[in-house]
Amino acid sequence: MSFLGLPVGPFEGESSLAEHPAVAEAAVVPKPDRQRGTIVKASVVSSETADPSDELKTEIKTDVREELSAHEYPREIEFRSELPETVTGKIRRIELQDDAAEEADETT
Repeated sequence: MSFLGLPVGPFEGESSLAEHPAVAEAAVVPKPDRQRGTIVKASVVSSETADPSDELKTEIKTDVREELSAHEYPREIEFRSELPETVTGKIRRIELQDDAAEEADETT
């Protein structure tokens, strides 16, 4: 996947997100954005002890932003109860990407 014409793989973003103690599982996908063309959107399953909130989103973004390049960190974070997976347990990023595209269509 690419953002702003720069190649970005999901591994770096997801690994950085997973290092945060409030994150149990994470996936990143591109999301169409009117101003930037595309942004990184993270879908996060919070740990059992974490309380999903706007403050926690900001904290996670800040932590991840310190580790990644400006075009790699998630500009948007969504908390989910679970991530869509295949029968073998792999994250179905295409479903998350489709959801992100639908959200972008709704705001335009």
